[in-house]
Amino acid sequence: MSQSPFIETVRAAIRLRGYSIRTEKSYLYWIRYYICFHKKRHPEDMGPVEVRGFLSWLASNRHVAINTQ
Repeated sequence: MSQSPFIETVRAAIRLRGYSIRTEKSYLYWIRYYICFHKKRHPEDMGPVEVRGFLSWLASNRHVAINTQ
């Protein structure tokens, strides 16, 4: 299964920085979740308003702790 060029770019950047595989998987999970939350819009087309909306939704609907965000 081929990944999107965006996800592959993010994966390469994470690996270049030497993060663990668990961190890589976690970051990619949340990036995909964020993209799907916004109906598969490309992250380049979104900004602070969308990030705040996503984080607010996580806090209120998913009960994610603020330190996790």
